[in-house]
Formats: sequence, C-alpha cells, structure tokens
Amino acid sequence: MTPYTIHPARITARRTETEGIYTFTMRLLDPSVRAAYRFQAGQFNMLYAFGIGEVAISIVSDPSEPEILEHTVRVAGRVTGVMADWKVGDVVGVRGPYGNGWPVDAARGRDVVIVTGGLGCAPVVGLINYIIRRRDEYGELHILHGVRTPNDLLYREKFDEWRRVPRTRVYLTTDQPDKSWHYRIGVVTELFDELNVAPSAIVMMCGPEVMMRFAAHALLQKGIGDDSIHLSMERRMECAVGLCGHCQYREHFVCKDGPVFTYRTVRRLFGVSGI
Repeated sequence: MTPYTIHPARITARRTETEGIYTFTMRLLDPSVRAAYRFQAGQFNMLYAFGIGEVAISIVSDPSEPEILEHTVRVAGRVTGVMADWKVGDVVGVRGPYGNGWPVDAARGRDVVIVTGGLGCAPVVGLINYIIRRRDEYGELHILHGVRTPNDLLYREKFDEWRRVPRTRVYLTTDQPDKSWHYRIGVVTELFDELNVAPSAIVMMCGPEVMMRFAAHALLQKGIGDDSIHLSMERRMECAVGLCGHCQYREHFVCKDGPVFTYRTVRRLFGVSGI
C-alpha cells in the first residue's frame, strides 16, 4: 500500500458516543488491500469524504483484527461535519496507516499507566484492548481518565468492562460533576495521589498538551524516567507524510515522527508558545 493511495471502504456500523461524536466501523473493499493492511495501536488513518476532503483520525480498533477498522470522529469542521452524516452502507476513503504506535513491546512485563484527558481517550482505546487481550504479558494496568463534564465521558461501557479485568484499575474524574457522577472530582492529575507504581512503570498519555505537561511533571516526581513517558501529540496533520508542514514541531513532524513521542524527546518544546 502506497502512502498516497486512497482505498474505498464500506461503513458496516455506526455508533453515537455522545452528541457530535461518532464511532464508525468500516471494511476495505479490495480483498488484496484488506489482506495486506496492518497497523499498530496508536497509528492513524486519513479518512476521506469524497468531494470534500480528508482528516487524520486515530484507529481505535484492535491491531489483531486488521480487517476491522474503527475510528471515532468528533464533529469540529467542514470535513467532519460531512462525516456526521455517514451511515451504514456508505463508501468512504481510507489512506494509511501513518505514524508510529505505542511502545507495546517495550511495555511487556512492566506496569502500565495510561493517562488521558477530554477526548484524548480515543487514541488509547486500541492500546487498552491490546493489553487486555494479552493480559498475562503485562504488569498492573492503571487507566486514568479526566473529562470536563460527565457528558464528555466516551466509551462508558468499555470503562466498566476494563474495571472488571484482573490487575486493572480505572480512575475517573470530572471538573464539573452532576448528580449522576460517582467518581472523583477535579483534573486528571489529582488522581495521581491514588497511583502507586514503581519507577519501572511505563506511561502512555494522550490529551490536551497543558494536561500532559503537568501530568509528565507529576510522574517525574514519582521517579518515572522521561524516556518511559510516552505522549501522543495532537497537531494539524493534513498530508500525513511530512510534506505540508502543518504539523511541524520544531525539527519534528508529528505525522511521520510521531504521533507518539517520549517525553525526553519533546520536553524542551512543551510550553513554548508558537511551536
């Protein structure tokens, strides 16, 4: 598969996560392309709305089932606005996969801490499912997720499922609770006072950069090395192959050098305006 070819795929299922956020399941139409397609947890595809344009969307399905592709789309602009009208049976375009993935091999045998904020949980869904399907290969699994309001909590059923998995802890918090909320109140970094992990743990994190910056600092204080903290960066990725420059991050291109970086690689750039 070349990095420039758009392959048709048919939508086989559509699920509404919350208002304006939808998960689409799709299957590549060409049998040879479908058989050759492989991806890693943490990579993304360019999804194409024919006649409108394309956007970079994380793959949230499990890499062990590459013929089934799931993407969670948040309506936020012209192209995603059209995607909100996609329905089962529609044919759309897929280009990818792109970027690097989460360090699932380096994590084997270690405790894993997954930290997400807001809608940042989408890029780690496939990662969590990957670890849970291979639960004996990893240590303790800690999933920390913070949202602004309870209505922003995606994948409610998945969090309940993950909570029941052996040696897995799920921590949830919100800034603006309502009467239905039964978990912690506050920002996601306030959950760290419940987190008890060894310095050998590996961290995988996605969400707003300000959240990741404070979270990384707090994790460093717990003795976790900056090369064991991995961040999935969110930048405007328009070409996915490092040509357009929209996702340039000083000397890096998020689309091809990331989107997953170690904190050691990007820590000097965090908090610098205009980058």
